[in-house]
Amino acid sequence: MRRTIPLQILICILFTTITFGQRKYAADRYFNEFAYKKSTELYKVIYEKGDDSYLVLSRLGDSHYFNFEFDLAEKYYNKLMNSYMSVASPKHIFRYSQVLKTNGKVKESDKWLFKLKNIGNDSRAEALEKNEDYFVEYSNKPKTYINIHNISSNTKYSDFGGFLYKNGFYFASAKPKSEKDKKLYRWNRQPFLNIYKTEKKEVKENKVLEVEDANMINELSSKYHESNLIITKDGKKAYFTRDNFDGKRLQGDKDRVSHLKIYSVERIGDVWGNIQELPFNSKDYSCGHPALSPDERTLYFVSDMANGYGGTDIYKADILGNNTFGEPVNLGKSINTEGREMFPFMGNNGTLFFASDGHLGLGALDIFESKKENNRFTSPVNLGSPVNGPFDDFAFVINDEHTYGFFSSNRKGGEGDDDIYSFTIYNCKEDIKGIVSDSRTGEPISEVLVQLMNSKGEPIEEQRTRGAGEYLFKKIDCEKNFVVVVSKENYRNAKKDTKTLDINKETVVENIQLESLIVENQIVINPIYFDFDLHNIREDAEYELEHIVSVLNNNPDLIIKIESHTDSRGTKEYNKTLSSNRAKSTRDYIISRGINADRIESAIGYGEDKLLNDCDDANQSKCTEEEHQKNRRSYFYIVKRGDNIKVTNQKKE
Repeated sequence: MRRTIPLQILICILFTTITFGQRKYAADRYFNEFAYKKSTELYKVIYEKGDDSYLVLSRLGDSHYFNFEFDLAEKYYNKLMNSYMSVASPKHIFRYSQVLKTNGKVKESDKWLFKLKNIGNDSRAEALEKNEDYFVEYSNKPKTYINIHNISSNTKYSDFGGFLYKNGFYFASAKPKSEKDKKLYRWNRQPFLNIYKTEKKEVKENKVLEVEDANMINELSSKYHESNLIITKDGKKAYFTRDNFDGKRLQGDKDRVSHLKIYSVERIGDVWGNIQELPFNSKDYSCGHPALSPDERTLYFVSDMANGYGGTDIYKADILGNNTFGEPVNLGKSINTEGREMFPFMGNNGTLFFASDGHLGLGALDIFESKKENNRFTSPVNLGSPVNGPFDDFAFVINDEHTYGFFSSNRKGGEGDDDIYSFTIYNCKEDIKGIVSDSRTGEPISEVLVQLMNSKGEPIEEQRTRGAGEYLFKKIDCEKNFVVVVSKENYRNAKKDTKTLDINKETVVENIQLESLIVENQIVINPIYFDFDLHNIREDAEYELEHIVSVLNNNPDLIIKIESHTDSRGTKEYNKTLSSNRAKSTRDYIISRGINADRIESAIGYGEDKLLNDCDDANQSKCTEEEHQKNRRSYFYIVKRGDNIKVTNQKKE
């Protein structure tokens, strides 16, 4: 037997569906306008009415997240993950991890961050699955490393590596020691590597970093390879890489393969001496590419010793003194992969730079950075172009002030095999400032909340305007898109898109006007329109009515009355009834948002008695739908106000 749904229930279902859709429309619109406080209110109402969809939960979490309300953000992200983990987007998993960490739940944060790694046997496949658009992303990195220049010391041979110490720059080169030097390395048919020193110089004309003529450090030179010299801050000790050479002959493993070793050397007067190999070296595997931590208590290096993750891994060992070291420790699979990790360098802020072909990149070896947080290294970030490209890019170093540095590459257009390139850091900063004023009076407004958002709608900074309505955001990155969002009680929110330029220390001016919601004896919003012959609240009307709700919430002593009007179509009696229903629908919506009914003195419909144009009974057939719609509106008059409510005049003075 077929069962039918009673008409009353069907109407109720339809009304509920329409109401939810309208409420979500307003919430979505506020969210997209970065009005996260208001979107939080509306999404919460939707959620409490039973909508726990992915969109509502994620938007609640995001709204609290962007308002730095991390406890509440965690609450809704937790609900999101409990219900939708199988389809949760990486950005929401990441944000959940972030708020957990901010809230002191580090272990739980790490657990969720790990969920970004899909289960599989190859980390590179997992990374690709996570970031299918990596190539475009890495190829379009924000401008950071500029004035990339092939330095003059490069030769047709292999020149690579580097270490900065005071004004000196140390690197390795395979250029012959002399014209008589005919000894070649069998691997690449080039002379063996030696360590050279040069000094940097700046070329002001084109702002590139150049070097002086280079000189070989003779006391470190042998018949075979030396490279990757690093020096302690006091200049008294250094470490470098050398073939397994005992001073007489190369030493090899059981297969007669000679591996690399790390050696220490001391400064004795004006020369280097007392060369010693480090205790964790072995004839059975290579150790090389040394790097020091900022506090010089840890030595980082590269090795292909057994039980690693790939071809070569990065390790660390505690420096205990007197040429003794702790046991080497692998940095783990967050850094090391099935491929090659090489050429570590530690910046003075604890950032690890290294080269890898195991993490997603633009081709061959790419340079990555990983920051150290809570004694762990974060997931490596590809430096992107123009540092990285389709060929090998490696041996990145940067000065302590982070203003310039060097890296090596075998990219096309170089002098020879591997070449060294210098770069400078793009350090363009600009100010964004302006005055916030009343759109009707032109007067500046103080205590306005001004937020600077990035292109993703994430807050960067916020402040309040001073007495002259001024705001100023200092030292903002150049060539970026931003949105300035301004808000104040009893005013309509406003936002303005802006973009910083490419001129260091320039100032971008963005003056913004706010529309007062209280003008003389009215709360003034955009007209509340109704569809012909209907009195239900439309989606666009709901969005506007939220401004009434905000004003009433901000001013608890304020009492209003509502007037509603129709167009001239239909009989006067019918229009009177229709406008009364519209006034009551408007009142009911405001009350449904938590406003006490006593604060609405009356809700009266005037029908077609107060038309705004000539579209009366005699002319109604001559009027367009738009002209008729102008007459279908509501007004909100203030009948009682508190003493602290500022009144704005209707016209500019």
